[in-house]
Parts: sequence; structure tokens; C-alpha cells
Amino acid sequence: MTATMTNGKNPPRPVEGLRPQAAAGTVCLKDGQVLLIRRGTPPMTGEWSLPGGRIEPGERARDAALRELSEETGVEAEITGLIDVVDAIVTNRDGTLITRHYVLSDFLARWIAGDPVAGDDADEACFIPVEDIGALKLWDETERIIRMGVAISKGFRDSPV
Repeated sequence: MTATMTNGKNPPRPVEGLRPQAAAGTVCLKDGQVLLIRRGTPPMTGEWSLPGGRIEPGERARDAALRELSEETGVEAEITGLIDVVDAIVTNRDGTLITRHYVLSDFLARWIAGDPVAGDDADEACFIPVEDIGALKLWDETERIIRMGVAISKGFRDSPV
């Protein structure tokens, strides 16, 4: 997933009827670790990601983030702020069609209670030391959001880490 994808000739065009979908994710921190899930469903099946998912009609983004966190991991947390809003634009294999477009509101949260247990559409859920996330081959935006969340939690809002 990337904000700009091309096949080298023409920019990809959206499949007919495609509309951006609002979604929310959570960077949940605990003792120098971040809570991640391994996705069990598309997009990104089998890849590590932040807990998150679609915002339901009438649901506030921060409430959706906490609901998805609970459904996918069983963990309780407190939202401490918004990190950023990210576009996840997914194309087909040859890069000619945009097949999905998510507008992700990513929130920073402080762990309150619970041990991670995979639920809903997650195959795994666990806390991973922040210094180890580079080895996971995360989507670039996921890693950026995690590092921004860590910087914000330390009081460095504009830090490039």
C-alpha cells in the first residue's frame, strides 16, 4: 500500500463505484513495546500491522480505534491523542486499478489492562519492542506512525524518529 502507485505508464484508476472508507488504528504502547497484530484477512493477510479497522456509521473515530483494539487483541487502552491521518491506497498486481482506499486515523494509546490474545480478523497479537520493528518489514507508513507515536509519547511531537 502506498499513497502513490503507478505502473510506469498511466496512473491507476479506481474500480467502478470505489469510495474511500474511514478506518481507525491504534499505536498502543507499554514499557517500550508496541502492540501489533498479524492480519488474518485482506488487505495485508499474514503481515504485521497496527490493530484497527473500519469506522461504523455513527461511531466516533477514537471509539472505533478502541473497539478494534479490544476486538483484535483483548487489550484495554486509553487514547492520548491523534498521531496522523494516512491514506492507504491499494492497487491490483499490475498497478492499473485502485481496488481499495482507506483513510486511516491513527491514534496513540496507553495500555491499561489485558494480555494480547488474537481475535476477530487477527491471527496473532503481541507486544513487540519498538527497537525490533524494523526487522518486521512493516508498511512504511505503519513504521512511521509507530515512530511518531513513540516520539509524541516522549514529548517530542515533531521528532523525525
